Amino acid sequence: MATHKLTEVAIKRATFGNGPKKRSDGHGLFLLLKENGAKYWRYTYDFAGSEKLLSFGVWPDVSLKEAREKHLVARQLLAQGTDPSAARRTAKEVSAVADDSFEAVAREFLDIKRAEWSVPHATRWIERLQRDVFPWIGSRSLVEVTAPMLLQTLRRVEARGVRETVHSICQSCGQVFRYGVATGRCERNPAADLRGALRPVLVKHMAAIVDPEGFGFLLRAIEDYQGSLVTRTALQLSALTFQRPGNLRALQWANLQLEEPATWTIAAAEMKRNRYGKDNGRPHVVPLARQAVSLLREIWPLTGHGKYVFPSLHGQARCMSENTINVALRRLGYAKDAHRAHGFRSSARTLIVERLNVAPDVVEAQLAHMKSGPLGSAYDRAEFLQQRRDMMQAWADYCDALRDGSKHPGSKKQAGVRRAMKMPDRRTRGLASAQLQGEQRR
Repeated sequence: MATHKLTEVAIKRATFGNGPKKRSDGHGLFLLLKENGAKYWRYTYDFAGSEKLLSFGVWPDVSLKEAREKHLVARQLLAQGTDPSAARRTAKEVSAVADDSFEAVAREFLDIKRAEWSVPHATRWIERLQRDVFPWIGSRSLVEVTAPMLLQTLRRVEARGVRETVHSICQSCGQVFRYGVATGRCERNPAADLRGALRPVLVKHMAAIVDPEGFGFLLRAIEDYQGSLVTRTALQLSALTFQRPGNLRALQWANLQLEEPATWTIAAAEMKRNRYGKDNGRPHVVPLARQAVSLLREIWPLTGHGKYVFPSLHGQARCMSENTINVALRRLGYAKDAHRAHGFRSSARTLIVERLNVAPDVVEAQLAHMKSGPLGSAYDRAEFLQQRRDMMQAWADYCDALRDGSKHPGSKKQAGVRRAMKMPDRRTRGLASAQLQGEQRR
């Protein structure tokens, strides 16, 4: 007669980190404890000289009694010379056509969306469900999953303090249920009933300096940066081009044209777009001001023999690390809640519209933002290339004036540049707080 080791009370009390991660019930059946609190039933056995593993579900959805019943069936198959894993695969293949479990419908939905979604988005979408949803409700049919059951599953994610993630997962679950309604697997979407049940997302915009005086201090600090010339040039071009940090650090010499009209061309596949946009969209052309061209020519003798304008410090075969610019900003005294690499985009967007009086659509085109509205990108294909050339040169000149003006306030040179560009007086009130400006001066 089999001797069992586990009890429901012992299972309930068992936690990750408090004792062994595997709690045996005998004859290969054990409970696997995970760091996220999940408890998985597993059965390890030998078949044809190989060690194999079979899953029986998650406790408490699968009770101790049910796990032992499944274990007994598997052992009986093994005694008859049949691999329990192979038998399960066969059974799944037979019922695959009519499978209405949450996991099966989710994977079916993903297969349909793969042609539309980018690979990173599709990967992130399924990985979140695999980690935080499938273990709890993946095996249940869509009609079995109720709003309280889904909420309990999401609460486990919410307990980790990742509010934005839990809302994204809830959104993904809603997509699965809506697809289930459309294909006749269920009649309603329980995720819609969770509106207001989850803790709200605390929206926090990327830290950025958006007042002229503060941005002038930043430009002066960058000019005086004592680290690598490569890093300093990356900081300077971040301010002058205000493209996404990932595109900037992966900038290749082959994508630059330094003769007039100077441009930097970013392939559609490298842009932040959906799958269709990456495959069929136009490249993003970034006009380069004279100052940007000068910086690139200065760094050419150092990195021009390689692929990347900003190669990694650990080898020419890779581009600069995604943390390099942010670390450099920290070295300059700018905390992560004061200014970040992505913040150059917000700084430029704000100052160009407010101080240089450029039409927002032109700035948005330079930022490569998708046009709003359901038909915006389909019918409005204006790139404003000539306007952006003029804007980028005016922005570079304005950055020079801000940087030099911080050193020589009220000088004739600064006043002349201001009059030529119709820039506001320095006494115009900035948007940053006095506290932030004080931190920058220190």
